[in-house]
Amino acid sequence: QVQLVESGGGSVQAGGSLRLSCAASGDTVSGYHMGWFRQAPGKEREGVAGIWSDGSTKYADSAKGRFTISKDNAKNILYLQMNSLKPEDSALYYCAADRYLYGGTWSLLWESAYDYWGQGTQVTVSS
Repeated sequence: QVQLVESGGGSVQAGGSLRLSCAASGDTVSGYHMGWFRQAPGKEREGVAGIWSDGSTKYADSAKGRFTISKDNAKNILYLQMNSLKPEDSALYYCAADRYLYGGTWSLLWESAYDYWGQGTQVTVSS
């Protein structure tokens, strides 16, 4: 069973960048499909970016062209590079993992598809 711990959140001005990390323990991430999700106050948690165990990726429209998800199997870490940040990107960001995702390509961005979750890291973007 994998345990996940996010880090790298913080406060930045609009247009700035942050890199989130999700350190895994208890198992190797190479065999997991993984994703980044976020939840703003009063809103549902939404998928931002996901990466299949083979390295292929999916992004929500809000993240395309600005965010990049990557996974370092040797270090057992998932990353989310976020550039050109906007105030609407402010949220609690979570990473998630699962060996088996059902529902097709876009299941990478479905909250219900994942069994393992971190505790989240806060991102605040000011205008």
